[in-house]
Amino acid sequence: MAKPLPHHPPSPSPADRLELWQTFVRIVEAGNLTAAARHLRTTQPTVSRRLQQLEAATGVHLVQRTTHSFRLTREGEACYERVKRLLADWEGFETELSLPAGDPEGTLRVVVPHAFGQEVLVGPLATFLERHARVAVEWILHDEPGHFIAAGIDCALQVGEVQDPNLVAIRLAQVPRIAVAAPALLGAAPPRTPEDLAALPWLALRTYYHREVALVHAATGETRTFRIQPRLSTDNLVALRAAASAGLGACVGSAWIFAEDLARGRLVQPLPAWRGTPLPLSLVYPYAPSYPTRLRRFVETMRDQVPALFEAMNAAPGGA
Repeated sequence: MAKPLPHHPPSPSPADRLELWQTFVRIVEAGNLTAAARHLRTTQPTVSRRLQQLEAATGVHLVQRTTHSFRLTREGEACYERVKRLLADWEGFETELSLPAGDPEGTLRVVVPHAFGQEVLVGPLATFLERHARVAVEWILHDEPGHFIAAGIDCALQVGEVQDPNLVAIRLAQVPRIAVAAPALLGAAPPRTPEDLAALPWLALRTYYHREVALVHAATGETRTFRIQPRLSTDNLVALRAAASAGLGACVGSAWIFAEDLARGRLVQPLPAWRGTPLPLSLVYPYAPSYPTRLRRFVETMRDQVPALFEAMNAAPGGA
């Protein structure tokens, strides 16, 4: 009697294998199987099973897992770098193939700082959506861009210097910044020099300054720096404005957000000639061999629309 042949699970089809590799890349970018399952909208056991299928199909041990740790093997690291590039090429190819030239569609996920995303940048966003009716946008308000790929983010609008060398950074504008305070806070003897400001109660926008304030003279370019002990520290520009208007302390922030309070007299500029150092506003996204059309069109719209907004702010009296 003939011996039964050993049973081997069927090899995944090319389409199935593509899904397995996509899962593997998502696992690596997310940092663990649970997070990968959440981004893939599936379960952790399903992600684990796909990883096992991939290792069985390729004959390569890709990851080392214990109860509390997860790391790539040397072979897994090599596969990850190669496959990530191949998948990016494939996704870009499919996008370009399926759409008429210049006619993007799909969902674009954008991270925007809270204050800017609620007000200033909604105008350029509206222009983008009017131009591209087949694109939807997830407009995510957050003051830190976070990890792009793990979070499924396409791009971010970021205020401040871009430190991550893995990001493409397109500088769109310079954000003017001014020092303000409630009139009652200044008392009968308003400050005459930047050093006089140090004696006031202070608020800190800890994303950009916390224990030290630097002011630049608009005409001469001279810089003066002084130490502060903030009564209140926040990472949110809207909260900073509200606290300043309530008389809790002086602060430095983006000129545009104080414009209405200055016009109504709720805030004043103690030393109008002395301003905070402008901050760059950049559009950032990860390096990739190719990009979907919707992202490229979004970049074009932001480069077209945003600079004029901030040129007007810089030209306004007091930079506001």
